[in-house]
Amino acid sequence: MSLKSERRGIHVDQSELLCKKGCGYYGNPAWQGFCSKCWREEYHKARQKQIQEDWELAERLQREEEEAFASSHSTQGAQSLTFSKFEEKKTNEKTRKVTTVKKFFSASSRTGAKKEIQEAKAPSPSINRQASIETDRVSKEFIEFLKTYHKPGQDIYKQCKMFLEAMHHKRELSIEEQSECAQDFYQNVAEKLQTRWKVSPERVEKAMDQIEKYIMTRLYKYVFCPETTDDEKKDLVVQRRIRALHWVTPQMLCVPVNEEIPEVSDMVVKAITDIIEMDSKRVPRDKLACITKCSKHIFNAIKITKNEPASADDFLPTLIYIVLKGNPPRLQSNIQYITRFCNPSRLMTGEDGYYFTNLCCAVAFIEKLDAQSLNLSQEDFDRYMSGQTSPKKQESENWSPDVCLGVKQMYKNLDLLSQLNERQERIVSEAKKLERDLIDWTDGITKEVQDIVEKYPLEIKPKNQALAAIDSENVENDKLPPPLQPQVYAG
Repeated sequence: MSLKSERRGIHVDQSELLCKKGCGYYGNPAWQGFCSKCWREEYHKARQKQIQEDWELAERLQREEEEAFASSHSTQGAQSLTFSKFEEKKTNEKTRKVTTVKKFFSASSRTGAKKEIQEAKAPSPSINRQASIETDRVSKEFIEFLKTYHKPGQDIYKQCKMFLEAMHHKRELSIEEQSECAQDFYQNVAEKLQTRWKVSPERVEKAMDQIEKYIMTRLYKYVFCPETTDDEKKDLVVQRRIRALHWVTPQMLCVPVNEEIPEVSDMVVKAITDIIEMDSKRVPRDKLACITKCSKHIFNAIKITKNEPASADDFLPTLIYIVLKGNPPRLQSNIQYITRFCNPSRLMTGEDGYYFTNLCCAVAFIEKLDAQSLNLSQEDFDRYMSGQTSPKKQESENWSPDVCLGVKQMYKNLDLLSQLNERQERIVSEAKKLERDLIDWTDGITKEVQDIVEKYPLEIKPKNQALAAIDSENVENDKLPPPLQPQVYAG
């Protein structure tokens, strides 16, 4: 079997990782193959189109209503009042849908936001609740960081506080709309730092990382895997899928990693640890850092095994293997969280964006993995998936001479355990069969006894009378001579 044919189900052209609009940035399956920038453009176009259609519908309904009122000779006041209510209802509905964080930084919207805050009689308990240790630490670090920016730092802190307060009042919005607000906030702050405060690109990137850390530490519990989405359901589907694929071996995926080498084995363990640790992080950037560390460990493992730098064709199958072996918790929720609330510039370019895009491709491959992808027959694939059997282990005669004796003994023990498991399954099956046979035999005997009892019922006769004397029926008793008496004769 050639190497090319082995990889036909796993190989992904690197051009497929880029935005399908051809802008050169990395795309994302969650954005239908677009990068963050192009997806936002497409999203805005679709949204504006929907808004335009809604307004056209509203105008048509308005004309119909005016004509109806005019034909019924209603008073002008009634017409004005009714139409005002209708227009107010439609305006409020559309405004709720299209409002973004961009409006927070305009003069009118900033005044409105301040007024909304002042009108609140008491601060929200969820916003002003006692900060956790991590939140308090992040706040102190953020304030210390902003001191190095002087006046721009004060403006950044003020905008972040306004954004958090605004997000608190927008929790009833869908998670996509909240994501849009966060993306708009990132874009506006970055543009303001570059154009108004003339901050260098390097310092802008550092500031955006700290801003993301500050706001997402507070928003995490509200926007990660919210109940209004099906993220949790997708997590369970992926988790069950990975569990069902526990039998997949590195050879099936053409993984160029030899775990018998101690250094390689350590790298694999570290990669699995990093991908699992991603779920414990609260900031999208920290989750991306876990993915990046995992990927670098994979590249090192491949490099040690092959004694040459790893290629993209080697990386993706190995990443798939690591995901299958580690089965990271809440994988889909973490991917969605990063996609929705990470600074978009990190996902569009750089190694973080590249590794994250590959992880999305790995998950998509696992979801669609079939017999052809692993070069298996459909019959074998179905048997492996159902748990009826497992792929055969490597035979002892196929080992290379320099393989460690401990590894050979380990696989020999695994074979013995597999055989014992099969024997145990047969014994259990035969025991269950014997149990069923005993139950059937007992039921049969019981039925036969019941049939005999019904056919020959048991009759209990009354007790017999006591036996009378032998001569009680002799009517001539009186004429009989007396019984002989014993006589004693003297010597």
